[in-house]
Amino acid sequence: MVKTLILGAEGGINPVIPHTAEIILGLISFLLLLFVISKFVSPRFEALYAERTAKIEGGIEKAERAQAEAQKLLAQYKEQLAEARAEAARIRDDARAEGQQIIDELREQAQAEAARIVAQGQHQLDAQRAQIVAELRADLGRTAVQLASKVVGESLEDEARRRGTVDRFLNELDAVAAPASK
Repeated sequence: MVKTLILGAEGGINPVIPHTAEIILGLISFLLLLFVISKFVSPRFEALYAERTAKIEGGIEKAERAQAEAQKLLAQYKEQLAEARAEAARIRDDARAEGQQIIDELREQAQAEAARIVAQGQHQLDAQRAQIVAELRADLGRTAVQLASKVVGESLEDEARRRGTVDRFLNELDAVAAPASK
């Protein structure tokens, strides 16, 4: 075996080292393949790569713009919502104040009406009292004159006398009643 290796190295055909024609044909084929790849295939790959990169970058930019627009719209929405809430609170406060004002006005009107009714009732009571007192005085005077006529035995039919006597009697009654009521 060692002899065959030595013989192959000395002048025979070596299977490890290719023949010169194969080297030239391989080199021409490699250069032709390199030319086709660099002329047609590589530019297509570069174009596809550039297109894909542009799409990705454009998509990212588009997404960033959309997100910025969404953030802007969200801020506007929050601002409008805050304004609406503030407006609702102001309207609610105004309605409460107006309701309280209406209640106060109605209360004042009711109190004024009650005071007017009480004053009118008091006035009517005073008028009725005065009328009753006058009627009682007249009845009491007649009764007193009749009784006095019977007791005294003289006729007190004279109007001036009767009136003087009755008035004197009633004044004495009032004088007696006044200290008792105090």
